[in-house]
Amino acid sequence: MERLYDSRLNRWVDKVAVDNEDGLTTAQLMLTNNDLKPVEPERRQWGPWNFVGFWIADSFNINTWMISSSMIVNGLSWWQSWLCVWIGYAIAGCFICMTGRIGAMYHIGFPVVNRSSFGIWGCLWPVFNRAAMACIWYGVQSYIGGHCVYLMIRSIWLSWDRTTIPNTFSADSGTTTADYVSFFLFWLVSLPAIWFPVHKVRHLFTVKAYFVPCAGIAFLIWALVRAGGIGPIVRQGASIEGSDLAWEFIKGVMSSIANFATLIVNDPDFSRFAGKPRDALWSQLFTIPIGFAVTSLIGILVSSSSLIIYPGSEPIWDPLDLLERFINDGGSGQRFGVFVIALAFALAQLGTNIAANSVSAGTDMTALLPRFINIRRGGYICALVGLAMCPYTLLTSANQFTTYLSSYSVFLSSIAGVMCSDYYLVRKGYLEIRELYDARKSGPYYYTFGVHWRAYAAYIGGILINVVGFAGAVNGGNAPMGATYIYNFNFFCGFIVSSGMYWALCKLFPIPACSDTWMEVGDQIEEVRLAYDQGSQQEFDEEAVLGNKYDKDHNKSV
Repeated sequence: MERLYDSRLNRWVDKVAVDNEDGLTTAQLMLTNNDLKPVEPERRQWGPWNFVGFWIADSFNINTWMISSSMIVNGLSWWQSWLCVWIGYAIAGCFICMTGRIGAMYHIGFPVVNRSSFGIWGCLWPVFNRAAMACIWYGVQSYIGGHCVYLMIRSIWLSWDRTTIPNTFSADSGTTTADYVSFFLFWLVSLPAIWFPVHKVRHLFTVKAYFVPCAGIAFLIWALVRAGGIGPIVRQGASIEGSDLAWEFIKGVMSSIANFATLIVNDPDFSRFAGKPRDALWSQLFTIPIGFAVTSLIGILVSSSSLIIYPGSEPIWDPLDLLERFINDGGSGQRFGVFVIALAFALAQLGTNIAANSVSAGTDMTALLPRFINIRRGGYICALVGLAMCPYTLLTSANQFTTYLSSYSVFLSSIAGVMCSDYYLVRKGYLEIRELYDARKSGPYYYTFGVHWRAYAAYIGGILINVVGFAGAVNGGNAPMGATYIYNFNFFCGFIVSSGMYWALCKLFPIPACSDTWMEVGDQIEEVRLAYDQGSQQEFDEEAVLGNKYDKDHNKSV
């Protein structure tokens, strides 16, 4: 009877297991599946224009539309806040290209890249960290997308009104029946997009890159025509000066970078599908600042015109709130315009959710349980978590969680610092791809029990430099002035400290699988077989390396 039970259990395990290479050990089955392996040549279908379309599509979303609002409210003039966006996203584009090159060269995603720096098993914490945040952000972005759906339905039927439809939610829940149904519809319609593999989902971003910017420009023209001008915001100067102005300018630049922190870390998840490494370089470096700056400018001009359209009110920074007012005071033609623009914003939220959250969470969950989860299954798990977490409770005015989410870049900057230091400074571009899927103690990335203590020391150091200021930001600014000044440079501080510490520790305590000169060998990779063979038994004792390097012939092998 016990044998029968075991055989049935094994059959069920085999049924739910994902496709994998034959001949893998049990330990290797916890490290790889077909979605984690290096992308084979036939799936490297992202060219430079796909990356251009991807970032144009990603730049046109509601968060980017409103990115300048807090800067202007805090005292900057419109052109100063716009300059912050240009500088911040230009710097973010450089970081994107740094992390993205690793994926484009070796065709591996964020979880596998981290194995070289954090260790075969030590990488699981950064991966879990990123997966959890992606699930939370998926829910938050879906709820914002639900607001777009609410406007689309209301532009057709004015009776779809949250103030008149019987509400089954409590007053302090953060939502209403109409809003929740709209959110659920957006969530439901998003599910088919998760089904497509990453190398094919680029077509979604191509469609979004054409449709959404056109709708955004149409919204701008519509608002300017209704207002008869661009409004007073573009004529007002800064309301602060001196050191206060300088610090607000710095915070504006850093908020633009922080808005990109998650994408900086997980860009290898997309760049791994690049046909050639240069396809993911210039296309990203220039498109990111241009796309996000143009979207931000449109948001500034539309919000400025809202002061003329609705005199006596505060500027309306949220484009969905402005569209809702257009529904209330317009006829059928105006409601049709709202429907089209709201549809564009819904598509924008869908694309952003897929790019920044669904694919990232799916890839990360694949690394956490690769025998049973692939990117598609992980994406659907992310969607379920995003629904179950009731994201509207996090968006209430009394909840500080949105501040926490915005400040979370201090943790991601330390991960990015270790990643970049490991690849560019310590290993000089050299990675042993097969060894990144090797669970044996003899592997060069096994370190100490599969965990790289140098990486974790650097990671914690990058967090500690910001932790006091981070606590003050979450608790309403109650932090020492010195810690606040450091925190104003949060991403830079975390990145520089973690990368510098990692490099210094690896110099003091050398690690294996490094090159003395710059050596990227990813262009030699076509298809990697991971099953162990008799020729992969070289021993590595990481505490006894003391500067020893691979011999020349071994360094040139992949």
